[in-house]
Amino acid sequence: MDAALATLATLAGARLKARGLKLAAAESCTGGWIAMAITAVAGSSQWFERGFVTYSNEAKHEMLGVAQATLDAQGAVSEASAREMAQGAVAHSRAQIAVAVTGIAGPGGGSAAKPVGTVCFAWAGPDTRLRSETRLFQGSREQVRRQTVIAALQGIIEALEENR
Repeated sequence: MDAALATLATLAGARLKARGLKLAAAESCTGGWIAMAITAVAGSSQWFERGFVTYSNEAKHEMLGVAQATLDAQGAVSEASAREMAQGAVAHSRAQIAVAVTGIAGPGGGSAAKPVGTVCFAWAGPDTRLRSETRLFQGSREQVRRQTVIAALQGIIEALEENR
């Protein structure tokens, strides 16, 4: 794992551990890369509870409780779906905080409304307000996915800083 991911995962872990919180990750376009970055940190079992890789719409619905109506109306790549993924990760785990990502890593699959590199994020937890955002990343499939993992980890750190 590269130094930037290691640093962010270690910092997120230290903040979670200091607060006595456990994290769950709900991932689509990253395919488990957030969980991989987190579990590369020794001792992460103290603050990482579980990961959900929900690549298909069915998995998002069945494993995380994303409403079929949300998927039909907004699409899997939407802040609404990301928010429901994050809330579902908390509800279907023993974690108190969750991060969710869903997007279009490419090289295909984009549209005018949602071009390749579009990624929707959400962070949820009992002591953090549910927040979401959409970002547009540039580069290859791997570069989009790596940027997504970095932004997800930064968002965890920010969420914990906001709610001390």
